[in-house]
Amino acid sequence: MSCNGLGRVRHWGLGICWLTVIGWFAPALADTPYSKPVDSDFPKHVYWGDTHLHSRNSADAYSLGNMSLTPEDAYRFAKGQEMVAHNGMRVQLRRPLDFLVVSDHAEYLSGYYRFNVGDPQVTNTRAGEQWSRYLAEGNPDLLIAAFTASIADPENNHAFPESTRLGIWQDVAQTADEHNEPGIFTALTGYEWTSMIAGNNLHRVVVYKDGADKVAQLPPFSAQDSVDPRDLWDALARYEAATGGEVLAIAHNGNLSNGMMFPDNSVDGEPIDEAYAIKRMRWEPIYEVTQVKGDGEAHPFLSPDDEFADYETWDVDNIGRTQAKENWMLKHEYARGAYKLGLQYEQRLGTNPYKFGLIGSTDGHNSLSTTAEDNFFGKFPESQPGPARIQNAMANNRLWENWRIVSSGYAAVWARENTREAIFNAMKRKEVYATTGSRISVRFFGGWDFNPQDMADPDYVQLGYQKGVPMGGDLVTADKDRVPRFMVAAIKDPEGPNLDRIQIIKGWTTRNGESHEKVYDVAWSAHRKIDTGTGKLQPVGSTVDVEEASYSNSIGSAQLGTVWTDPDFDAGQRAFYYVRVLEIPRPRWTAYDAKFFNLKMSDEVPMVIQDRAYTSPIWYTP
Repeated sequence: MSCNGLGRVRHWGLGICWLTVIGWFAPALADTPYSKPVDSDFPKHVYWGDTHLHSRNSADAYSLGNMSLTPEDAYRFAKGQEMVAHNGMRVQLRRPLDFLVVSDHAEYLSGYYRFNVGDPQVTNTRAGEQWSRYLAEGNPDLLIAAFTASIADPENNHAFPESTRLGIWQDVAQTADEHNEPGIFTALTGYEWTSMIAGNNLHRVVVYKDGADKVAQLPPFSAQDSVDPRDLWDALARYEAATGGEVLAIAHNGNLSNGMMFPDNSVDGEPIDEAYAIKRMRWEPIYEVTQVKGDGEAHPFLSPDDEFADYETWDVDNIGRTQAKENWMLKHEYARGAYKLGLQYEQRLGTNPYKFGLIGSTDGHNSLSTTAEDNFFGKFPESQPGPARIQNAMANNRLWENWRIVSSGYAAVWARENTREAIFNAMKRKEVYATTGSRISVRFFGGWDFNPQDMADPDYVQLGYQKGVPMGGDLVTADKDRVPRFMVAAIKDPEGPNLDRIQIIKGWTTRNGESHEKVYDVAWSAHRKIDTGTGKLQPVGSTVDVEEASYSNSIGSAQLGTVWTDPDFDAGQRAFYYVRVLEIPRPRWTAYDAKFFNLKMSDEVPMVIQDRAYTSPIWYTP
């Protein structure tokens, strides 16, 4: 066959001609390509997951009532399969997750369940024999006492022998492998290192990139081995050296650390130095900023000019409830305070120990990863739906009242595909962000050459990568008199509230080491204006009907975006920039409970919420 003599012909059956044109108009075609170049090897997809979830394998979850739901159940539920919860309800996610880390506590991992069913791997250990004596004496609560004491005093604990720990760990890693479906659902192997010094939270979730062939070679490093984060980092280094694999750690709940999460001194009292800073950022590239036990972005004492800083604040005491909170602790507990401290340390040490990206997760202890305000299923077996859960205290008053429980959160990851390698690599490069429960889509780029027209370009994401760096990236000194510009775009959760505004939070240090911060409203819904007197944007308003537990999307916007130029830039000052996206107000899960169960709430119970997203920062270094 022929194609009218237009050039060389390639025949691909069924009468189709594929032409390699060499005729008289070839130069014109070469100068005017049919489409823009396909140069787009960048992450195009946001994947939604939870990196912090407990099953019956965790000693605390088991003792709090999660005696039946396994890691396998957690993966199945995250994939969208129907399950039976502890209260007998049939439950199913209306929007399955893309990835999950079942992060059971390393300390006595799977021990309470195995002890209860008479598994000789546990009953024949020193710990198992001790627990048997407790039960014979009629003191089942002493199992919890033993668990707590073993973390507080690791020199005198009855930890499992390594052979027991390794055998159990091999089961954990193999279970994750069995549920990992590349391209469909990513099951990452992990655990929680549960260091708690004097009741102060230093917990980390450890996440592996690898499969069981590497992960199961070494047992988890637990707080029974050491409560010092530096020893954990050394253990992660040993894993990588021994297996050729990759691993990272995610700190969480600085708000319950009483000043120990982002410290000036390490746990032995020595001032942190460059070696500490280098190690911390090598092994802890991201931080869990929001979850069930409070939000950790900002605190009103530290940021009195930020009207949105007081969000789901837990600031009464530490995780062990052993010491009241003091104001000096707060800058060492909240992400914004840590970012400012990090710039100061970089100025002194040459390395920033607190240069982390942000994610959220649930820290659920019932094997069910849920975040919805309008269908909240609780984070512990006894906080699952029922008319009594609001006023009951978690764990019979060992912890906090149930109404304080936060529905947070999600880990949002920009990656090329839904695989272990792609998800893990995105975490390492900090191209991640947190949300408090909504699936808000956010893009954030920084550079020197963005212009307002870029935001209107259909290929604005490609321009973001070509002209700048994404969230988690670094800007270095540009030519004289140039000012950084930031391109940001946000799209509402398809099933959630409209957007109120986009803010860029900037922190910086002066040349003499003083730290500062400022919140800029850069894009917002409706025809509102910034008040020239207060510098604040007019409120978006509210459509919430608390009694009916309802709201309307008659205000706000489905999407917002802009290119913003820093009006206060000083090329000689270190700085960070991150984005906070706010939704319009909606009923909190407590309002839905009040409506459904016909309850009267006390005045201290919050009934309205503004969910939000926090991106990883972009840092500027002179």
